Amino acid sequence: MAAETSSRPGDTGDGAGAPVTAPILGTPDDFPERPRARGRRRLLANVVIGLLVTVMAGGWGYVMMAARGNPDVRADVITYDASVSDSAEVTFTVHKPADSEASCRLRAVDVYHTEVGSKEVALPAGRSDLTLTERLKTSAQATSVVVQYCDLV
Repeated sequence: MAAETSSRPGDTGDGAGAPVTAPILGTPDDFPERPRARGRRRLLANVVIGLLVTVMAGGWGYVMMAARGNPDVRADVITYDASVSDSAEVTFTVHKPADSEASCRLRAVDVYHTEVGSKEVALPAGRSDLTLTERLKTSAQATSVVVQYCDLV
């Protein structure tokens, strides 16, 4: 089938721009019917697609849960003092289940966000809300102190 050109407004009708009388790409009758999956093949295809979507959704849920960390332990920095060049002091609270022990990692960083000091702090079972003050030795002047993570032991 030869391609036809379309007529533009303002054409003089000299044959250079004949009006289009049929679709340029053809009609549905010009193409053979595609075979359609029927019965078991169609059901099998839908089941496979459903399983793939379920596995992908479950994997994404796991990744999001793992990125969140341990939701049973939460730590908040109240204050920190990084005015001394060889140490930093931080006061923080930890909220955890009362019957569990926990471990928290404190991290001191410099102006370039390079770690200059860290410390692991063990929290005993018995109380759910603890407020602690810890001093970290640093290798250079710290500009910030954070609780990097807290996990149940």
